[in-house]
Amino acid sequence: MTVARINLMLAVALAVALIAALTLGEVGLSGAQYAQAFSDPGSGPGLILWQVRAPRAICAVAVGAALGLSGALMQGLLRNPLAEPGVLGVSATASLGGALVLVAGAGMVTGAVELAAMAGAGIGAAALVAFAARIRAPEALILFGVALSSFAGAATALIFNLSPSPIATAEVMAWLLGSVQNRGWADVLWVSAALVPAGILAGLSAPGLKALSLGDETARTLGLPLDRLRLLALLAASLAAGAAVATAGVIGFVGLVAPHLVRASVRADPGRVLLPSALAGGLILVVADLMTRITPTDQELKLGVFTALVGAPLFALIAWRAARAWRV
Repeated sequence: MTVARINLMLAVALAVALIAALTLGEVGLSGAQYAQAFSDPGSGPGLILWQVRAPRAICAVAVGAALGLSGALMQGLLRNPLAEPGVLGVSATASLGGALVLVAGAGMVTGAVELAAMAGAGIGAAALVAFAARIRAPEALILFGVALSSFAGAATALIFNLSPSPIATAEVMAWLLGSVQNRGWADVLWVSAALVPAGILAGLSAPGLKALSLGDETARTLGLPLDRLRLLALLAASLAAGAAVATAGVIGFVGLVAPHLVRASVRADPGRVLLPSALAGGLILVVADLMTRITPTDQELKLGVFTALVGAPLFALIAWRAARAWRV
C-alpha cells in the first residue's frame, strides 16, 4: 500500500470522526437547527456548533497530530520503538514549565504558559538526545526517560506542595489531567501556529531520520549533515509536544501508538511515517474525546485519563514485543 493511499484513508476516517464529533453531544440538534446554525451562527444552535463543538473537535485534531508527529520524530531520532513524549519525560518537563508559570501567577499573560511548556519540552528532548548519543542501549534510554519523567513529576508535586494559592493548585491539577473541553478558536490557533513550523522542520529532517535508521557509520558515509538534521528533528518534536501540552495538558500514549499503527504500511521508513503518524494521532484523539463526551458518567472523563486507561495496555504490549526483539 502506498503512502499516498494510507494518507487518503486516514484523512477520510478523520473527516468521518470530525462529523461525528460535530453531530453527537449532550444536546441533540435537529436538521432544522443545523440549518439555522449555518445560516445564523449567532443563534443558539450556531453557538453550540461553532463555539463549543467545532473548536473542541479541531483542537483535538491539532493536539493529536502534534503528539503523533512528535512521537514519530522521537522514535526515528532515537531509533527506539518505545520513544514518545509522555513515556520519555518530554511531556512531564513541558508540564513542569507550564505549572511554574501558572503557580507564579503569570497564566493570564498571553503566551506565557505555551512558551514555558515548549521550553520545558525542549530541555527534556535535548537531555534525551544527549543521553542517546553516549549510551545507545534501548533499555538504558527507557530507564533514563522514566527517571526524567519521575524527576519532572516530583518537581511538579513540589510546586503543589509549596503553592501559596489553592486556586492556582486546582488550576494546575485540572490542566495536568489533560482535556480539550472548553477550548476555543484561540487555542486552535495557538497549537496550529506551532504545528505548522514543526511539520516543516520535520519534513526537512526526514532524510536524516532515514539515514540514521541505517546506523551511524552508514549515515556518515552518505554525506548528510546529520547534526543539523538531528537538531531540526529535535526542534520539531519539542515544538509539537510543547504546543500539545500547553493547549490540552498531559495526554499520554497517543505519540507512542500512532506511529506503530502506520509504520508497517510505510515499510518502517522513519521519514515517510511522519505525516501518517500525525493523521493517525489526530484521528485517535478525536475518537477518544468523543468517547469521553458520550460515556454515561456524572462528570465528564478527562481526556488524559481516558487515553492512559486505553494506552497503558497497548504500551505494555509494545514493550513486550520490543523486549523480545532486543533478546534476539
